[in-house]
Amino acid sequence: MSYASRRRFLKLATSAGALPALPRLANAVAADAVAATELSDGVLRLAFDARMRSRVTQRRAGGAVRLTNWSQGQWLALKGGAQLKDFVLEHHERGGIDGPRGRGVRLTLTGQSAPNAPRVEKTVHATLFERYPGFVFCHSRYRNLGSAPLALAAWHGADLTLRAAAGRGVDEVQFWSFCGSSHADRRDWVQPVRAGFAQDNYMGMSAADYGGGTPIVDVWRRDGGLALGHVDPLPRLVSLPVRHRGDGVQLGLSGTEERSLAPGDSLDTPETFLAVHRGDYFHTLDTYRRIMAEAGLCAPRPPEAAYEGIWCAWGYERECTAALIEGTLPKVQELGLHWAVIDDGWQTNVGDWQLNSEKFPRGAADMKRLVADIRARSLKPRLWVAPLAAAPGSDLLHDHTDLLLLDKDGALQPVSWWNSFYLCPAYPQTVAYTQALVRRFIGEWGFAGLKIDGQHLNGVAPCYNPAHHHQRPEESVEQLPEFFRGLYATALQLDPEVVMELCPCGTMFSFYNLPAINQTPASDPESSWQVRLKGKTLKALMGADAPFAGDHVELSDGGDDFASTVGIGAIVSTKFTWPKDPKPKDSFLLTPEREALWRKWIALYNERMLPKGSYRGELYDIGFDKPEAHAVAKDGRMYYAFYAPRWQGPVTLRGLSGTRHRIRDYFNGRELGEVGPAGGPLELTFERFLVLEAEPV
Repeated sequence: MSYASRRRFLKLATSAGALPALPRLANAVAADAVAATELSDGVLRLAFDARMRSRVTQRRAGGAVRLTNWSQGQWLALKGGAQLKDFVLEHHERGGIDGPRGRGVRLTLTGQSAPNAPRVEKTVHATLFERYPGFVFCHSRYRNLGSAPLALAAWHGADLTLRAAAGRGVDEVQFWSFCGSSHADRRDWVQPVRAGFAQDNYMGMSAADYGGGTPIVDVWRRDGGLALGHVDPLPRLVSLPVRHRGDGVQLGLSGTEERSLAPGDSLDTPETFLAVHRGDYFHTLDTYRRIMAEAGLCAPRPPEAAYEGIWCAWGYERECTAALIEGTLPKVQELGLHWAVIDDGWQTNVGDWQLNSEKFPRGAADMKRLVADIRARSLKPRLWVAPLAAAPGSDLLHDHTDLLLLDKDGALQPVSWWNSFYLCPAYPQTVAYTQALVRRFIGEWGFAGLKIDGQHLNGVAPCYNPAHHHQRPEESVEQLPEFFRGLYATALQLDPEVVMELCPCGTMFSFYNLPAINQTPASDPESSWQVRLKGKTLKALMGADAPFAGDHVELSDGGDDFASTVGIGAIVSTKFTWPKDPKPKDSFLLTPEREALWRKWIALYNERMLPKGSYRGELYDIGFDKPEAHAVAKDGRMYYAFYAPRWQGPVTLRGLSGTRHRIRDYFNGRELGEVGPAGGPLELTFERFLVLEAEPV
């Protein structure tokens, strides 16, 4: 941002020329909805009234659009059900700041609870930064001014309702949402919001072994959106509810706080953000990634191998043997894939991670021979593992019960999918045991990467095991990212080019775990739609050229939808079996017909390597734009992918530079003519998908 731009920003943000004087009388609670003060930049205006309520307006070139009505965003819930919502604004001031997020302006408001309520002082800090237009960062403090303790139940850091846009038909989808929470039913992360929609989006455990996530919710209309989240550097057990209410959508952020606040003591809530934007949620997540990088939370730069195509032996499932893998490797190599993943079934059990003697009778010598065979074919070996779990019957569970994560009643925390029990990631012995496994797999057996798998790895419950001497039970939640960082550091010491893939099966990735991995998959997608929306999400959270894999193509629509992987700039992955599949049903045999399709798509992938390009998620709205569209910029060209059951009509190719471009359907090898810098419109007809390459003339 130029010096002149900074001056314009500060002039906007600090302007107070027409603000009314603030009433100090008790009847200010009954004042009408007139702004007492505000904070604004070129994108967002946040106004406060005399009751410390706030209202959000989006600023645009053609004028301003009010997104919310007045609401009491920050308030306390007291034990017994009382709500401490009404406050009287007594003082406000603003000033410039300069810190880790750069230059900005902070507005500080102070007020007291209304008459006939417990005496509490509320202070709100709202800050705008030059480098993050449209994002306002908020922090609240509550101080007990009374003479008796105050029994708290919860705090609320935001409570806003995005209004419906004018002129929309009642039968149309008026809102789309992104919710960063995890659910056992593995629902879509991006959904339309219709009447009856309600999600609490708790960042803790939503089921025995499902939990964690990215603490952001985003709801948008066709003309603008509103997002909430927190920017604490540690995972927090908060909720971000999204509910359809009347003609709008309510968004909130809250946390349980069951404690007594003594006279004179204060409660500080986590720093939150409120953001407005145009288009879908991509801008919010992309900006959040940059904000959190300033706190040291950022995805590592991946090695070249992280972009190479993947074959996984899971097509043979748990009955897989070394002989079946070795029999398939010639076809893997011939098709142009570069990774061979040994999946679940090589081990005695989840927990001990010893070699199955029926499959590897000579133990480590047999595994090393298999690894050598994989490398001999110029392929890279990767090993599947599901840490932080111990199965019944394992020596680990029998001999090291001190590693277990226990709830407040002393009960084990189950991992349902593996029929196992959680280990505590904040216990040093758990960390040491798991890092020793990494040294065995990479340092001794010679694997070039690990597939770290399991929905239970995305989040954990608070741990009450007395053997761990936790200062607080939540240490297990907060130190899970540190557990993964330790595994990653151990692997890097052994192999600087190691690929560490995390697959938290079906869950929304915890942003806090991403700095410890260098490849993410679509994580057991249940549809091609999930492949694409997960790709958009993880490209925003990890970077435009992050190595995201579409997971086994056999999990996509029809079991063959490579277009939903290649088109969005994702890594191809497959679990085909060949030359035979011993399973009587659910066969993934690579028939001659399927092989022709696999061969074609893998060649197209290797020729273009779109994951190394820049995913342009800001160009198309995944909810409202039809057909669904994605774009990738690479080597001076633009690549587009469109998806719909059937489409016949105009499409605009957004993001082109100021020249004419030749358009080619690179799957079917068809020339489609040229377009100017405006990108069309181009008349297109297709079924399922269309992938285009735009080359400057």
